[in-house]
Amino acid sequence: MREQEAIEKFRNPYSCAQTIYAAYAENPTQEGLDNMKNFSGGRAPDNACGALYAATQICPGHAAEIMQYFKENAGDTRCKVLKTQCKTSCHDCVRIAAEALDKFNG
Repeated sequence: MREQEAIEKFRNPYSCAQTIYAAYAENPTQEGLDNMKNFSGGRAPDNACGALYAATQICPGHAAEIMQYFKENAGDTRCKVLKTQCKTSCHDCVRIAAEALDKFNG
């Protein structure tokens, strides 16, 4: 399952967004990995979690469902809120984004 691959790659060597991209993109490239790094750490639009952002980019047809699943399971979609108020770890965010992709990306 790709979820385990994503979890293993998190911070070894990838950021949250890179991890999801590397595990789930159809044909991941170095350029794609470099681009995804720019969306980690709350730098995605609306301060979204980088793992969540990557998941919605990989499966845009199910972005709303992925976001809803993520919010229900992580507590929010915004990186800073996840860390400070929800106390959801980055590791858990990667896992939840991976679960959402497994669920909605078939």
